[in-house]
Amino acid sequence: MRALLVCAVLAVSAAGAMILAVGTGAYELSPPEVVRTLAGHGPPGAEFVVLDLRLPRALVALLVGFGMGVAGAVFQSLTRNPLGSPDITGFGNGASAGALVAIILFDAGDAQTAIGAVCGGFATAAGVYLLAWRQGVHGYRLVLVGIGASAVLGAATSFLYVRADIGKAAQSASWLIGSLNTRDWGDVRIAALGPVALVPVVLGYARRLTVLEMGDDTAAALGVPPERSRLVLLCAGTGLTAMAVAAAGPVPFVAMAAPQLARRITRAAGPNLLPAGWTGALLVTAADLATQRVTGSALLPVGVVTGVAGGAYLAWLLRGERKAGLV
Repeated sequence: MRALLVCAVLAVSAAGAMILAVGTGAYELSPPEVVRTLAGHGPPGAEFVVLDLRLPRALVALLVGFGMGVAGAVFQSLTRNPLGSPDITGFGNGASAGALVAIILFDAGDAQTAIGAVCGGFATAAGVYLLAWRQGVHGYRLVLVGIGASAVLGAATSFLYVRADIGKAAQSASWLIGSLNTRDWGDVRIAALGPVALVPVVLGYARRLTVLEMGDDTAAALGVPPERSRLVLLCAGTGLTAMAVAAAGPVPFVAMAAPQLARRITRAAGPNLLPAGWTGALLVTAADLATQRVTGSALLPVGVVTGVAGGAYLAWLLRGERKAGLV
């Protein structure tokens, strides 16, 4: 019951942050005016500003945050490690590298860039999975191999960026740190594809994910095939990460922080998939609102805000791990 209540509160909070973000800008709108515009009864000129310019950005923020939150919960549960999120273990960097290859080497459009991000994410997942395999794939080994892959991919994306011409470099800038600027309804469709197609798969495997946290021997004794279940969940989490990156770039630390915050709020064991998703949605929508309220414009990439907040959170998390004698 507490988890359901937490999901409802988080969803309402994320919707409130969206409404405030949609009303923020040179053409200021109050929350009631935003709601009336969405219902088709707004002030003159507001329909174009809200529906065409600002609402797609806000929806991308919500969908990207939700997808990253669920993906983070999946990866942290599979690795049984709070550092085992896709932005730490390289899966987000792989999707970003795939998008950069599509933009810089193949002069791709939005759809082709999204395909490049998905291919990059899955290629990275396959490489990390194979390198971490040793009579199965287990927690710290997957995290360590993923961190190494993240470093290699970070160097590769930096090389591609500095070798690109000025036009493609400007186009690629949002793929180095997440940005919601100039997002349109095409990006909304890309961001929605991951949650719509893959969240049902993850929820269908939620019980298996909970059992896998007990260890492979226990899971096998309870009738759950460990490696097959892990592979399906790994593919679903990678797909969620790749589609989020394809829509907004690699927004840092959301996938790492959202599951941990959700677990503390719900006070429930297990992966907390939906609470983590709504926590991620609230984090990204709130960060988007902060970029506009702090700078007075929407030009500051949302990844800057989540990066600063996530860096502080990571320091706090490592301090707790050290006190517990885990690092």
